[in-house]
Amino acid sequence: MNLVYTGKTKNVYALDNGNYLLKFKDDCTGKDGVFDPGENSVGLTIEGVGDVNLRMSIYFFEKINAAGIKTHYVNADLANTTMEVLPAKVFGKGLEVICRMKAVGSFIRRYGDYIESGADLPAYVETTFKNDALGDPLVTKDALVALGVMTDKQYDDIKDMTQKITQIVADDLKEKGLVLYDIKFEYGYDADGKVILIDEIASGNMRVYKDGKYIDPMTLSKMFFA
Repeated sequence: MNLVYTGKTKNVYALDNGNYLLKFKDDCTGKDGVFDPGENSVGLTIEGVGDVNLRMSIYFFEKINAAGIKTHYVNADLANTTMEVLPAKVFGKGLEVICRMKAVGSFIRRYGDYIESGADLPAYVETTFKNDALGDPLVTKDALVALGVMTDKQYDDIKDMTQKITQIVADDLKEKGLVLYDIKFEYGYDADGKVILIDEIASGNMRVYKDGKYIDPMTLSKMFFA
């Protein structure tokens, strides 16, 4: 294996078969020791979080694949906390896609003059460039197309896939008495330019509440697999 990228929560290795291997770590994004999926730096380490993030990713990737939505998931090795994935190019220098079901976090910080905290949102999709120095700036569809980061169709595909995947996750959580407020995804594209869901789908990438109270990632994972 050849290490090709060291990320905040995962390391990426190149495999001889042309695929890649993701090694999940116990690091989480946050600030001052408090987890926050919206933060752009590692804020804390939680023992075992890599394992539960991989378990949840396996669960949802298999469910999403079964729904006919393309992902990079191939297989996983829980003993080594690794996941084999298909090759995919990222958009630009990295793009995050957030789907918001409720107005919280950075959405409220930006638009609090117009909406109450916790108010319903219609599976609102927003995109941000992955850039720690600039605080992951928001970027519109028009800008993404004008900058040559993606085509008009690729953006529309991302939005459609994001809303469908978010509904799959939200419905699953609802069955467990949990409410999804927002969730973060990453996408890439294959050799034919087709959009493909990449990275992970785990408790560290979503805000989930129960009875109006926020559930931290480790507690959420334990509740999810209870």
